Amino acid sequence: MDGSSDPGIGDDHDWGPFQRPLFADPSVRHLSQVGVVDIGSNSVRLVVFDGAARSPAYFYNEKIMCALGAGLSETGRLNPEGRKRALAAVHRFQLLAHGMDAAPLTAVATAAVRDAEDGPDFVAQVHRETGLKIQVIPGEEEARLSAQGVMLGWPGSYGLVCDIGGSSMELAEIKGGQVGRRVTSPLGPLKLREIKGGRKGRRAFIKEQVAALAEEMGSQRDRLFLVGGSWRAMARIDMDRLNYPLHVLHEYRMSTQAVRATTKYIREQDPSELRARCSISSARMDLVPFASEVLSEIVTAFRPHDIAISSYGIREGLLYQQMPQALRDRDPLIEACRFAEAKDARMPGFGRTLYNFILPIFKSAKPERKRIIRAACLLHDVTWRAHPDYRAEVCFDNATRANLGGLKHSERIFLGLALLHRYRNKREGTSFEDLYHFLPQEEQRQAEIVGKAMRFGAMLWLEKDSIPGEFRWFPKKKVLELRLTEAAWPLLGEVAMARLKSLASSLNADLDVSMTR
Repeated sequence: MDGSSDPGIGDDHDWGPFQRPLFADPSVRHLSQVGVVDIGSNSVRLVVFDGAARSPAYFYNEKIMCALGAGLSETGRLNPEGRKRALAAVHRFQLLAHGMDAAPLTAVATAAVRDAEDGPDFVAQVHRETGLKIQVIPGEEEARLSAQGVMLGWPGSYGLVCDIGGSSMELAEIKGGQVGRRVTSPLGPLKLREIKGGRKGRRAFIKEQVAALAEEMGSQRDRLFLVGGSWRAMARIDMDRLNYPLHVLHEYRMSTQAVRATTKYIREQDPSELRARCSISSARMDLVPFASEVLSEIVTAFRPHDIAISSYGIREGLLYQQMPQALRDRDPLIEACRFAEAKDARMPGFGRTLYNFILPIFKSAKPERKRIIRAACLLHDVTWRAHPDYRAEVCFDNATRANLGGLKHSERIFLGLALLHRYRNKREGTSFEDLYHFLPQEEQRQAEIVGKAMRFGAMLWLEKDSIPGEFRWFPKKKVLELRLTEAAWPLLGEVAMARLKSLASSLNADLDVSMTR
């Protein structure tokens, strides 16, 4: 599949809800290797994206903790040891980028380099010794890029984006695909730990700063998106506190009560033991208590409707900025699944045919459910290389832990269960049973029906665009009709019939099967 077209299908072909592929569009293909260097107050990171799909794939990701901003409040200068480490990191990243054909890199520096009196000297040194040009971005630009990163992961997102770095914290509002008001503040953990007066003095400073932010940003009662390593570390700790079984940070939800409970939990736990349990670096763990105090004050001042962790931030915002609008407008979940199908399925393009075939069974489903069913159909065959004994579990694992944007945790489980049932009738006896409780029993049954519908539909494989027949579903009468074409009728063998009966059983339906001429 070249992406822009399918063999034998003209420009007037109706792609329906899948929309015409964009993979081969030149404005999209140039995103296949996009390298970004983010020089923060605490760390320096290289990310190389395969950005040709709407949901970014991380071709390479490396972070080096440099603590450039350590001691900045006292000295006004970058940490000398941090400078050496950052320079060495950039030199390494430049060489890696050339080896991956990801050069030239886009590099940005944030609060530490921005505020330090020797920041310009550091930028010049990096350029002189490595050839990398660093853009030192203002706080409001940092807020904008972080907000764009959130929009990359959440189509149609709205609310308040809060990005915490080592030396600063930014806020930005998003609505209708646009970034609105933006503000920056000195509420980074590296700066907070240097505040005089201990915890009392620090809390007074935080309270004063957050009050000023709230006055400038106005009412922000919608969703609060949290961006930054310290927030992600807090989410890991919240998962530990709750014994949360799905260790996927993106789209993890917290409540205001959970923030306060986790802040208290951090104070009460042994830091070294907590760090080990949650796989948090010692450098990051040192900053988490300060970040937790900031977040407690943020949720008190803004009273958000709910709180969501975003794994996407400045780096993803830079990728979003380079995307053509046609790609930005796509659903990141569907596009990522299409990309996976094009790369890994035995018959790329069949997922769309399969979806159209089983759709009559789900004609009354809400749009958000049909979206997950589309994703499942695209992914139904991408793990075919796995050993048959483990294919069902590989499908589930892939869906629940893959880098997929625009997907709530409960939707991940639904998608995983649907794909599991694509390869087996029963969901009992797997290693994932502790995740099933994310869904009520009826939702589990619906996922089972989707999976069994795909399991049967895949048996009628002629050509990817062939139409083997059609389903008719009468939920009140509890009758499932199947009308097969004459060409497809020989495909209704013993195994296929058994799978069809299993689908009907899950629907509590009677079967009516016939051939159309």
